[in-house]
Amino acid sequence: MMTGDLGALWTAVAAALGNHLWQSTLFAATAGLLTLTLHKNHARVRYWLWLAASFKFLIPFSLLVGMGSHLARSRASAPANAGLYIAVEQVGQPFTRTALLAAATHPEASPGTHWTAILLLAVWLCGFLSVVAVWLIRWRRISALLPNAVPLHHGREVEILRRLERNAKSQSIEILRVPASLEPGIFGVARAVLLWPEGISARLENAHLEAILAHELRHVHRRDNLAAAIHMVVEAIFWFHPLVWWLGARLVEERERSCDEEVVQLGSDRKTYAESILKVCEFCVESPLACVSGVAGADLKKRMVHIMTENVARKLDFTRRLLLSTAGVLAIALPVIFGLFQATPGRAQAEIGSVAATTPGFQVTSIKADQQQGKLLPTKILVTPEGINLTGITVKELVHFAYGVDDQQISGGPDWMSSARYNIATKTDKSVADEIRGLSDAQKREANQRILQSMLADQFKLSLHPQTENLPIYELTVAAGGPKFQETKGMGMMRMGRGELTSQGTPLALLVDQLSLRLGRTVVDKTGLTGDYAFTLHWTPDANEDARLPVPAGSASREVSGPPLIEALQDQLGLALQATTGPVQILVIDQLDKPADGQ
Repeated sequence: MMTGDLGALWTAVAAALGNHLWQSTLFAATAGLLTLTLHKNHARVRYWLWLAASFKFLIPFSLLVGMGSHLARSRASAPANAGLYIAVEQVGQPFTRTALLAAATHPEASPGTHWTAILLLAVWLCGFLSVVAVWLIRWRRISALLPNAVPLHHGREVEILRRLERNAKSQSIEILRVPASLEPGIFGVARAVLLWPEGISARLENAHLEAILAHELRHVHRRDNLAAAIHMVVEAIFWFHPLVWWLGARLVEERERSCDEEVVQLGSDRKTYAESILKVCEFCVESPLACVSGVAGADLKKRMVHIMTENVARKLDFTRRLLLSTAGVLAIALPVIFGLFQATPGRAQAEIGSVAATTPGFQVTSIKADQQQGKLLPTKILVTPEGINLTGITVKELVHFAYGVDDQQISGGPDWMSSARYNIATKTDKSVADEIRGLSDAQKREANQRILQSMLADQFKLSLHPQTENLPIYELTVAAGGPKFQETKGMGMMRMGRGELTSQGTPLALLVDQLSLRLGRTVVDKTGLTGDYAFTLHWTPDANEDARLPVPAGSASREVSGPPLIEALQDQLGLALQATTGPVQILVIDQLDKPADGQ
């Protein structure tokens, strides 16, 4: 693999990994604070909190954020609160992809980026393989005992175990007598068996046997081996994070303490149960594998004190139940809400001022005043991973595309922003272009919007701020009979003229943008269509549309044919517009200058 490719990989992964580790650490810290609040309650509550913190390392919040974004796009847009969005993003995603992308695409600023990526990947792989190797060696030590193990079908151990199983109404597990001084423990995940060391039964009375077997049955009932195996995966992947290993110790501690509490609650005498654990420790050595649930794990001294203390655990009261419920709901709801904010136009608007000249990986190769101002030439927009080419476009149209807003969402600005037309070309760096090709359609659109936002701030000195107003909007839906256009894999280009829209493989979002622009009202996509489509739409513009979209001299007199836009939309494309009202984000332009090269 070339170093440039590794640099691109580093760019794509580093920010996401940094944010995931930060979010998982924050989640674990929150779980830790909750366990302190619940230190006098049952150990199983604290165990599940630590287990949730472990699982969080395998479940990126980006999945829930993506769910929220998809929900926002499919159910239309509630406006985002800009301040809240920025606060959530800064806390949840402190590692911005933009900064890392800048380092990867500007070698002069960080000449060792590519080799750093190679070195870090090599170090992680060595650590990962070392942890896996250690676990495999320990697993083989246990597995090596199985060929010489003897299934037990009779004896005190079997009789007591079967009675406990009947009382608990649980399925039977097999007992295997092994010729080793290993402590009794549950081995296996899908098919659990109880490993019983040879000779230990002779040292234990029936009461001791019953306490130990009850403890092991609790491990089976709780599926502790499965949870331990999952945390082993977490340790292997995130071996470099000290918190992961600390979590493992807390899981074992609360797991054993929880089983102790449950055994005592089932009726075992505290003193007898404590004696049984001590007798096992005298006879056996501890299991070398975390996912073999034994009876002698965790801090033995603390466990003895815990077992012998009366009324050590109390049930959750209403306040603590409410606290846990709220924390659980927030853990799922906050990323989804973040995704809702991320998908709405408010996201781009909330980032105004921070995008200026910070989107790396592209350059404006040409920006000139359109020399064909008086001729009848439609606006053209060609978007490819290699760059964006804009022909005969006004700054107002440019703001529209860059921020995903329509005409009624743009307030203020000089008169020339709606009349002066420009030809603009941007070129994307090769590494960034390669990365853009691998993005989803929505991500490509966002990347291109960021490029245009940066270009507007840099070349036109654009500054603006958002505000919310309740305005008329349209909802775009599929009319009866279905859409009258086909999905295609075209060039990704749309030709826009007076009374004409021609698409060659563009997403429906571009049509929605154009409808908003020409109707002067926000259009919300409710069609659920997510592909790239080819179509041609012809209509006769009304006076309001011509007033909103000034055209070059002579264009207004051009002969156009077709019904009004809304009618043409239904007849020619099979789409319908439903008028309604709703809160809409407005962009208020504070400053806008003509570019030095485009006078």
